[in-house]
Amino acid sequence: MKYDNKEKREIIMLELDIIRSSEYENCLKNLKETVRRAQQRAVVQINRELILTYHHIGSEIIRLQKEKGWGSKVIDQLSKDLQAAFPNMKGFSSRNLKYMRKFAEEYPEIQFVQQVIAQLPWSHIITILTLVKDTNNQVFYMKKSIEYGWSRNILNMQIEMRLHERLGKVVSNFKHQLPSPFSDMSQQSLKDPYVFDFLTLHEKATEKEIELSLVEHIRDFLLELGEGFSFMGNQYRINIGGDDYYIDMLFYHIKLRCYIVIELKATAFKPEYTGQIGFYLAAIDDLLRHPTDNPTIGLILCRSKNNITAGYALKNINAPIGVAEYSFSKVIPEELKISLPSVEELETQLNRKSKT
Repeated sequence: MKYDNKEKREIIMLELDIIRSSEYENCLKNLKETVRRAQQRAVVQINRELILTYHHIGSEIIRLQKEKGWGSKVIDQLSKDLQAAFPNMKGFSSRNLKYMRKFAEEYPEIQFVQQVIAQLPWSHIITILTLVKDTNNQVFYMKKSIEYGWSRNILNMQIEMRLHERLGKVVSNFKHQLPSPFSDMSQQSLKDPYVFDFLTLHEKATEKEIELSLVEHIRDFLLELGEGFSFMGNQYRINIGGDDYYIDMLFYHIKLRCYIVIELKATAFKPEYTGQIGFYLAAIDDLLRHPTDNPTIGLILCRSKNNITAGYALKNINAPIGVAEYSFSKVIPEELKISLPSVEELETQLNRKSKT
């Protein structure tokens, strides 16, 4: 069938209308998402096969060394031969083959490798095997890496900060004040101590100075708090009976589905701190908490605490409260901090030098 020029223009215009339509946009969006999911599945499958291959190579090296009495030199020879056979593939260096052997030696159970470890990139596995000695702690970091999708840099940082020793160690009354399993989830979402090594503060820093520094470094603070925390604000104002009160820091935890009130104290823990934060929890539950939200949780962050004292202080409190310490790893002595130039002074000095 032949069309005259007018009919052709009308067909073109109709096709353009279809392309511009919301139905077409939705169709294109869905197709793109389908392709992306297929690509992600392919990457996951390729990584899985790679990890299982590395585990098999490591297992074979162990088997042959045991059965044939071969020494470590066989690894160097295998490295040369495998690289010659597969010149376009990386990962067959002597060092990497030794990691494969260590991997297979520490995790001989293929089922655990298939179900858990094969979900991790090889670089993560090497990092964990190298930096973490205890097997239980290795598994901890493996599962957390999978759960939260940590990058290698974040994994390194969490290991260096000894997350496995701090997570879930907060002194709290959650077990008695929160329903299960929410109580266990809340306990495992908080740490003790919190390490604010991204802050450069003197030992006598006030609560206000600490709070403002944490807000200034909110990205690092959220990273230290852990997965799920969403910052609602500092000095969060609430009005009770016509009077204004100000919460140091207010968060909403996406996974726990609850508000978390944090009160900062520049001193050691005192039992009377529980009364203040209990008041704030009651207010948040009444003013902000949605019917589908879980009860609001309080976290008192102190420079130090006596666990027995904190435990007794929380024993008969009806609000869910945790008490944890915080520390600075990079503390600047107060006299040195006072002598340091300000940003404005540094800029003035630099401008002077640039003119000379």
